Formats: sequence, C-alpha cells, structure tokens
Amino acid sequence: MSSDETPLQARPKSPETVQRPIYLDNHATTRVDPRVVAAMLPFFDQQFGNAASVNHAYGWEAARAVEEARARIGELLNCPPEVIIFTSGGTESNNLALKGALRAAPRATSQPGHLIVSAAEHRSVLDPARRLQRQGIELTILDVDGAGMVDPAAVEGALRPNTVLVSVMLANNEVGTINPVAQIGRICKAHRVLLHCDAVQAVGRIPVDIAQLPVDLMTISAHKLYGPKGVGALYVRRGGSPVRLEPILDGGGHERRLRSGTLPVPMIVGFGAAAALARDALPAEATRLATLRDRLWNGLGAALDGLALNGHPTARLPGNLHVSFDGVNGELLMTNLTGIAVSSGSACTSADPEPSHVLRAMGISESRSRASVRFGLGRFTTESEIDVAIRHVCDIVGRLRAGQR
Repeated sequence: MSSDETPLQARPKSPETVQRPIYLDNHATTRVDPRVVAAMLPFFDQQFGNAASVNHAYGWEAARAVEEARARIGELLNCPPEVIIFTSGGTESNNLALKGALRAAPRATSQPGHLIVSAAEHRSVLDPARRLQRQGIELTILDVDGAGMVDPAAVEGALRPNTVLVSVMLANNEVGTINPVAQIGRICKAHRVLLHCDAVQAVGRIPVDIAQLPVDLMTISAHKLYGPKGVGALYVRRGGSPVRLEPILDGGGHERRLRSGTLPVPMIVGFGAAAALARDALPAEATRLATLRDRLWNGLGAALDGLALNGHPTARLPGNLHVSFDGVNGELLMTNLTGIAVSSGSACTSADPEPSHVLRAMGISESRSRASVRFGLGRFTTESEIDVAIRHVCDIVGRLRAGQR
C-alpha cells in the first residue's frame, strides 16, 4: 500500500455482477431515504458546528437545526418538541426510561419499587428489567396470548401499591402484533402508575398520536423509519405531574439534563427529515404495504401447504408477515433463502442460538419457531419484488421438503 493510500481505498470492491438479494428485513433496519441523506450531508462538512457551542454562528446554526428536527418529530407524534429527548437509539431510550424511572421514584417506605413488563418485549427492555431486578427492584413479567398480545386485565391484576412503571411495546418487533396500549394507559393512569411504550417498530409505520395515547414515556428510533442509525429519542411527558427520571449518563447536562453528550447533529437532522417524510406518507404508505403483505401471504398460501401465520391476524403492522413452514429444517431454510434478505427474528438476538423468546412466550414449539421467517416490507419494496420472493420461497421450501438442497 502506498503512503497516501488509505485502508478503505485498498479494500477490493465487490464485483458489479453480484446479484444482491431482495431486501425484506425492514424490521431490522430500513434503507436511509435519499431525501434524508441529502438533508444530512451539509452538516458533515459545511454546517459542522457543535450544538452546545453558544458563542458563535457555527454553534447557533447547529442548535437551530437540532431544534427544527425536534419540532418535526413532535409533529409526527403530535406532541410539543420540548418533550423529545435525543439519545443514541432505541436501546438507550429504553434503558433511560426503565432505569431512570425506577431509580428516581420516591420511596414512601423501605419497600423497593415494582416494574411490570411483558414477556414479548424487546431485549432492550427485558435485559435492563432483569438488571434492575438483580439490584433489588421487584419485577413482574406478564404472559402474552397466542398472538403475542398483552391483556390489559393482566396488567391491572399485576399492579401493586409499590408499582412504579409498566412497559409494554406498541408493536412487536418480530410478529408485528399491535398491543392495546391506549387501554393499558388508561388503567395505569387510574392507578397513578407510569407507562412506558417501546414504539420503535410502530412510529412512522402506523399513525401514532401521543395526544390520544395515554403514555408517559415512549421510545422511537430513526433507523426504523428510513433515517440514519445511531440516533433515537425518548418522549418524556411534562404536563401535570412531570415524569421524574434519573439520568444514566452524566457529563454536561445536555438534553434537559436527562442525557449528556455531544449531539450528533447530522444524524438528528436526518431523523427530523425522516419524521417529516413519514408524516406526509401516512396513511397511504401503510395501505400500500398492507396490500403487498397480503399479496405475499396469499401467494405463499396458494403454492404451499403447512403454513402458519404468527402474530395477530389483523392487529399487526402493515409491513409485517411472520410465517412458520411445516416440514422444513429451519437452519437449512435460512441458509438457502439466498435470493431474499429476511430474518428469523430480532436482529439484536440473531447470534443467539436459542429459539425466539417472543415465539416461546406465544406458546409456539421450538421446531416451529426455528422454521419461521420474518418478512419486513418497506417503503422501497415493489410488487415485482414480492412476486419474485414468492417464487423463491416456494421453490426453496419445496426442495427442502423433497429432501434436496
């Protein structure tokens, strides 16, 4: 390598003739919309100031861009911009919500605080919940039904005098089931218990109106709605009795003293642009994706028997289809589906050899769980791609059932 050649330049390029698979894994991440990229680019090398630099125009410019993005996200959620706290993504937002609320809760007695979550939550909720339990917090993990849905009556039945927080996701990241969060929120409000909602998979895909949704904390992430990776937000209710959170990061008191750290201005600008695009696209985009999803399901069902739909048949994300294939080795199925980019579950646990904890919570057997595929349709998915995917899946499943590879 010459002295002026960077390692990146030295890396061999992929052959242009390689056919990339059709992307149907939009629950793991979405392609950044080209309009979002265009909005971000000036903030890397032209408007590159630190939003916390208050003494010169570079900082003022960056701070103004951050507040404009915050306002756009507020418009998407129908909430004032000042309740939006920027984080590094959904995982940090969930950790801040759970740990922050439990650690900040006043102690009227020596009794520890109590936390309620569902068994089908994302690992970024379940793992901090269990850590809090090891630190002395009481934890209740609620069962879900066969569709992965949380029963509001079960939430109410689990409440205790020392319950601080309930955390229930709006839409499941694996099977797409949409939970009755509004009903759960009314129950929590009546008992003066905080409700946190992981809405990462829902915001930008279905209408989410915080003015109509009685939640106190809500997690969202840019890269699930065609924005950049590395930035997310936590909605923190301010009206009435303000939500108290103890920060999990110290060092400067940025973001209303709830989340310290230099703000990634280009990513936040992209987040705002993605939110504005999502607001304009809904609900037409949701209708289009539901039509494509149904085309995929009907096409598979017309050619194959032994299929099972996982998740709620109607109360589900429009772009989600989670299917189990009887009589197929799950590992061989995923290995042979080279023509489409799909997953068998959450991207955050793809290295875990254990069956999906979500499907296990739904009562689905290990064998059926392992032979399941999550299809995630998105903004850039076309009808022709769905037709190709149907043929590819049917061909592979048919060959595997016949004992071929």
